[in-house]
Amino acid sequence: MTYLLPILGVLLSFAFVFITKPKHKENFKLLLAFSGAFLLALTIFELFPSVYENSDAKTIGIFVLLGILLQIFLEFFSKGAEHGHVHLSKEKSDFPWLLFLSLSLHALLEGFPIEKHDTIIYGILIHKLPIAIILSIFLLESKVKLIHSVFFILLFASMTPLGSYIAANFDFVKDYYAPITALVIGVFLHISTVILFESSEGHKFNLRKLIVIILAIVIAYYL
Repeated sequence: MTYLLPILGVLLSFAFVFITKPKHKENFKLLLAFSGAFLLALTIFELFPSVYENSDAKTIGIFVLLGILLQIFLEFFSKGAEHGHVHLSKEKSDFPWLLFLSLSLHALLEGFPIEKHDTIIYGILIHKLPIAIILSIFLLESKVKLIHSVFFILLFASMTPLGSYIAANFDFVKDYYAPITALVIGVFLHISTVILFESSEGHKFNLRKLIVIILAIVIAYYL
């Protein structure tokens, strides 16, 4: 299930978009808000305690900050696709390599903590669903060939399980579990907080969004 769930989540999202052809990405804002809050809560409840348990606090802090900076760097190329924004031109038919490479590295890193934290896979899965839907809408509405779009989605879907496999089978990742996980925490912190901030409209109070966020935190707490 560790390897299967992320793949199924992305592929089913693509199939949903291909069949139903939704036009408005705004309809997924509440799902995005839920995913951001859920991922943030699981990161705080599950990952933070484990990396600080037997490690130097400042070293871990440095790697968390490096993770935040890494995600900011990746977003120069992905244009914010990791948190629901795809700003690339729909008129281009070229394969979006920069988008693919940045999203793939992001997804690969997501897979590392799953090896020791089973519940984090649910946060990653919920995070992937709205992103995969929005990405699929862009790909299918663009002039990128369908076969290239399917290729993109298949490879993207395989990245998180590949990260989990590397974490489980390569001693380097096992030996440096704490700093690598701290790096991923930084990535998650940036992604989840940006999602929460951007899902607000003009910083107005939104009761539905608040309820969704609280629900996500409560579910994460009891997992």
